[in-house]
Amino acid sequence: MLVEPLAESAFIAALRGLSHRYWGTHPFHHRLHAGELDAHELRLWAANRWYYQQALPQKDAAIISNCPLPEIRRQWLDRIVYHDGTSAGSSGTERWLRLCEAVGLDREEVLDERHVAPGVRFAVDAYVTFARTKPWWEAVASGLTEMFAGHLMRQRVADMLAHYSWIAPADLAYFTNRIDKVAGEGKDTLDIVVRHCVTREQQDRAIAALSFKCDVLWSVLDAVERAAR
Repeated sequence: MLVEPLAESAFIAALRGLSHRYWGTHPFHHRLHAGELDAHELRLWAANRWYYQQALPQKDAAIISNCPLPEIRRQWLDRIVYHDGTSAGSSGTERWLRLCEAVGLDREEVLDERHVAPGVRFAVDAYVTFARTKPWWEAVASGLTEMFAGHLMRQRVADMLAHYSWIAPADLAYFTNRIDKVAGEGKDTLDIVVRHCVTREQQDRAIAALSFKCDVLWSVLDAVERAAR
């Protein structure tokens, strides 16, 4: 039996309704924002989050490689450029490495991934595989966690500066440079998903893709929390 597609407003509401599953609500993030992490936990968080950050350009490149629409490829390319930069030292990932150094990590120990927990590696690799193997629009939908990120980043900057005195504003450049960027990306991504997911099956798969991404992020923090014990 053919199932009618959701109205646009209902589709968007179903996607936004997953916000409570975003990793901003994870207990580890609550502790981070409350200033309750010790130096060891902060270092583990930064090193493991690095593994996620460095995978994002690969994920975005996979989406582009699967997408037959040049207008989407052009639009999506900016995400790779943001994370990889246009030259050495200009990237979003470079700004994350600066935060790693601020919490007491040597660059070498971040880049060689010695602190990456198995659960983090598994979850992040699964996300990249998802982007490589699913239809481009489904992989795009998985990135709709961007809709939930802007406010959290703004609050994280304020809370980290308030509670971790050895971290300077410049050390949080990844977040301060990304707050406005991620808000725009979230709107663009939602527009793409709404425009290209027009059947009920596509809409359901888009919602499931976003749910999967929330699971990936939650699993990352679960693994970091276990590693810190």
